[in-house]
Amino acid sequence: MIRVVLADDHKMFAKGIANLLEKEEDIQVIGVFNNGKDLVEFLKKQSVDLILTDMNMPGMDGLAAIQQIRKNKIQSKVVVLSMYDDEDIFKKCQKQGVDGYVLKDADPDELVYTIREVINGHHVMHFQRVLKQVDEDQYYDSFKQKFKLSRRELQILSLIKDGHSNQSIADDLFLSIYTVETHRKNIHHKLGVNTVVELMKKALEMNL
Repeated sequence: MIRVVLADDHKMFAKGIANLLEKEEDIQVIGVFNNGKDLVEFLKKQSVDLILTDMNMPGMDGLAAIQQIRKNKIQSKVVVLSMYDDEDIFKKCQKQGVDGYVLKDADPDELVYTIREVINGHHVMHFQRVLKQVDEDQYYDSFKQKFKLSRRELQILSLIKDGHSNQSIADDLFLSIYTVETHRKNIHHKLGVNTVVELMKKALEMNL
């Protein structure tokens, strides 16, 4: 069982994340806090496997909390769950030795995937992939207006066109195979196609 503690000053968001994680059979949320100070005090008394923390919190923010956690020689893994795609903040987190960095608008599957990968000894940083997406906002918005496809659906369609299997797409985008299959069904429906051949033809017409 992966024992997780969560810190985020937005109470509804924190509760939602806790409920999401509790649905996983191998994850247990043992504490939810709304500031870094309470998080640090809790960790002095209780050991956990993974700390999931926001960056922007009142009093002691996420970065200060991470610094104190490292100073206290707490060995728990640390994953930052942030709304910021700012490179300076990301580098500061890296300097503090965080094990994972996930943006708050990521798919729930990405967060669960990150937690499990980090526990298994891997570093998972979604930042650079998200930066690339931000740079391409105008590109994606034009397709969204014309074809009514979401950013994620356009990503998946582009990967399908390049010959990726559902499993390959799931691995590349940190999604479950079920999520990819659901997106594919939605893409077929929105583009009015029934077969893979028709879908490939449509993708070429869209110049993806």
